[in-house]
Amino acid sequence: MIQEWFKELLIDGIISNLTGMFDTLNTKVDEIAGEVSMTPAAWNSSIFNMIRNLSETVIVPITGIILTFVMCYELIQLIIEKNNLHDFDTWIFFKWIFKTFCVVLIVTNTWNIVMAAFDMAQNVVSQSAG
Repeated sequence: MIQEWFKELLIDGIISNLTGMFDTLNTKVDEIAGEVSMTPAAWNSSIFNMIRNLSETVIVPITGIILTFVMCYELIQLIIEKNNLHDFDTWIFFKWIFKTFCVVLIVTNTWNIVMAAFDMAQNVVSQSAG
C-alpha cells in the first residue's frame, strides 16, 4: 500500500513537472519565434530607413561608377583584342550589352534582392513556429 502510494506520488510529480516544463518550453519557443520572425522594418524602422537610404544614395551610385569603368575597360579590350576592328564578330557587342544589362539589373535591384532573402527567412521561421 505504501509502495503503491509512493509510486503514484512519483508518477504524478514527474508528469506535472514535465507538463509544466513543456508548457514553458512552448511559450519560450513562441516568444523567440516572434522576435526572430520580425521584418527589419518592424524591428527598428529608423535604422532600416537609414540603411535603405544609404543603399540608394551612396552604394548604388558608387557601384555604378565602378561598373562604368569596368565595362568600358572590357569594351576597349574586346575592340583591341580583335585587331582594332579589322577582324571581329558582331556577337561580341551583343554579349557585352547583355552582360552590362544583367549587371545593371542586379545592382539596381540589390535592395530588393536582400529584402527578398529577409522575407523568405521570416516566412520560414513563422511557418516553423506554427
